[in-house]
Amino acid sequence: MFDRPATDPLTGSVQWLTGTLVGDLAAAICVLAIAFVGFSMLTGRIAIRRGLQVILGCFVLLGAPVIAAGMLGLLLPETGSRLGPADTVVYEAGPREPLQPVEDAR
Repeated sequence: MFDRPATDPLTGSVQWLTGTLVGDLAAAICVLAIAFVGFSMLTGRIAIRRGLQVILGCFVLLGAPVIAAGMLGLLLPETGSRLGPADTVVYEAGPREPLQPVEDAR
């Protein structure tokens, strides 16, 4: 009766939100937005700069998982990205020399 649910409700809701924002619904909205902006640019109602901003925003929205995976691959080389062990710089610090006592300047 009081068993713990199989998945956390917060995790499930975040996964649903992520799937909605980068899934089929987002792709459909981006297609409609690009079509509308393209038609508006064709008729001269929207400036080319604003149209390019909308198109770039759609590419960033739909490419967010790939962009994030690429950035994580740069930060975490063990995930199988292009960075290998030869590209990793390791600085091994040894013990430092003992400090010299300071003379009293009174």
